[in-house]
Amino acid sequence: MVNRGQTPDSPLPEVCAATPLGGAVDYLAKGRISTPICDFVRAYAAKAPVRLHMPGHKGVGPLGVEALDITEIDGAGELYADDGIVAESEANASALFGARTFYSTGGSSMAIRAMLLLALEHTGGVEGAAVLAGRNAHRAFVSAAALLGFEVQWLWPAAGGSYHCCDVTARDVEAALDAMGGRCRIVYLTSPDYLGHVPDIAAIAEACHRRGALLVVDGAHGAYLRFLRPSRHPMDLGADLCCDSAHKTLPALTGAAYLHVSTGLEMEPQRVKAALALFGSSSPSWLVLQSLDACNPYLATLPERLAAFLPEVAALKAALIHRGYVLTGDEPMKLTVYAGEYGYTGDALAAMLMEKDICAEFHDPDYLTLMPAPANAGNDLRRLADVLMSIPQREPLTHTTPTFCVPERALSIREATFAPRQTLPVAECEGRVLAESALSCPPCVPIAVCGERIDRDVIERLRFYGIRECAVVR
Repeated sequence: MVNRGQTPDSPLPEVCAATPLGGAVDYLAKGRISTPICDFVRAYAAKAPVRLHMPGHKGVGPLGVEALDITEIDGAGELYADDGIVAESEANASALFGARTFYSTGGSSMAIRAMLLLALEHTGGVEGAAVLAGRNAHRAFVSAAALLGFEVQWLWPAAGGSYHCCDVTARDVEAALDAMGGRCRIVYLTSPDYLGHVPDIAAIAEACHRRGALLVVDGAHGAYLRFLRPSRHPMDLGADLCCDSAHKTLPALTGAAYLHVSTGLEMEPQRVKAALALFGSSSPSWLVLQSLDACNPYLATLPERLAAFLPEVAALKAALIHRGYVLTGDEPMKLTVYAGEYGYTGDALAAMLMEKDICAEFHDPDYLTLMPAPANAGNDLRRLADVLMSIPQREPLTHTTPTFCVPERALSIREATFAPRQTLPVAECEGRVLAESALSCPPCVPIAVCGERIDRDVIERLRFYGIRECAVVR
C-alpha cells in the first residue's frame, strides 16, 4: 500500500526534474513536491470551524471523510481559475508530466470533451469541422460529437478485428487525411486501448504534423506511461492534446483526471479552464482535487516503483504464456487474456477469479482484462497467479466472434442523438437508425454508433455482446 502520510516530503527524481516548466520552480529548487490543496483543507478541518457554507454535512458524517469535503470557500480558490492553490498544484503536475497539465474532477470524459473543443477552436472553428477518429473511441468522444456538432470520419479496425481495438498506423492516418483533401485538421486516437494495445504514436504524430493536423489522444488508461524509462506517454511522443485518467492506473479517487496541452501549442491557460468549465460541474469534488494533489509526490517516486513492479508483471505474463494462455496487447501494466484459446470464455475465467475474491477489470466472451498496479505487488499477484495456473487448459473454443462490418451511416451523430426515440428489442431493430450508441460498460466503446443503420451484422454483434435493447430514432 502507498503510504500517503509520507508523500508530501518525497524527493523529486532526476527523470521528472529534467523537463520542468518555467512556472513551477519553487519546489524544484527545494527538491520537494508541495501539496497545497491537501495542506489547505487539512488546516481548515483542524480548526473545527463553524461551516455556514456548502456541503450540508458540515464536516461530519458516516463516511469519515466529510471533514475534508469542502467547497470553494475563501482561500481555496476555484478549479476553473488560473491562480490559487489549484493552479499551484496543477503547476506541480505540469512539471511532472512535462506538459501544461490541468485537473478534471469529471474523469477523462470531461477532459475529452474539453480538449476536442480546444482542438476545433485552434484549427479554425467548430462549424463544419471534421475529426478523423479511431473507431474504438470511448462514448465520451461520441457525446462530444453530438454536443459540438463536428463530423466524424472513422478509422476502422482491420477486417475481423475486435471493436475494442483499432490498429492504426501512420500510413493509415496519412492516407485518410489525404483522402479528405485537407478538410480534416484533427486526428483522435485511443492509446492505450482497453485491451492494452498501443499504436506508434510518435510516427502518427509526425504524419499528422506533416499534413497540418493536430493529434489528440485519449490516454485514459496510460497516465503511468510518462514515468517509464524511457517515457511512452503520448505527450512525449508528439501528441498535441491528451487526457489521462489518474484513477485508472494511479492511486487517485474515481473521477480524477488530467488534460495535457503541449508546451508548443499556443493556447491560453484560461481558455483551457473555460473549456473544462463548459463541461464540468461548478461544484467540483474537493476530495478528488485533494487526491490529484496528493498524487504529485507519488508520481515523483513512480519511476522507481514501476522499475520494481513491472518485472513482476512481466514474469507473470511469461508464466501464463508458458502455461498455454494467449495474451494480447503490449501495454506493460495491463494483462489481457484471449480466453477462447485456453478453452474458456473471458466471462468464465472472470467468474473463476471472483470465486477466489479476485475481481477483474473487464470480461466478455473473448477477453479477460486485468489491471494491476504497484499496490498489487507481491501477494496480490501471487494470488492471481495461483488461481490462473490452477485452471486446466481445455480445447480451444469454436465459437466465432461476429466479424466487424462497416454499417451504413443514415444520420449524423448530432442529428440522431437529439432525434425523438423509442426503445425496442434488438430483434425488432433491423433497418432502424440508432439514436443512442450501443455499448456495454465497461468498456464504454460503442459496438454501433448513433446515426448508423442497424442491419443483420449489427444485430449479430449486439446479441453476441449481450445487448438486448436499442434506442432507435422514432
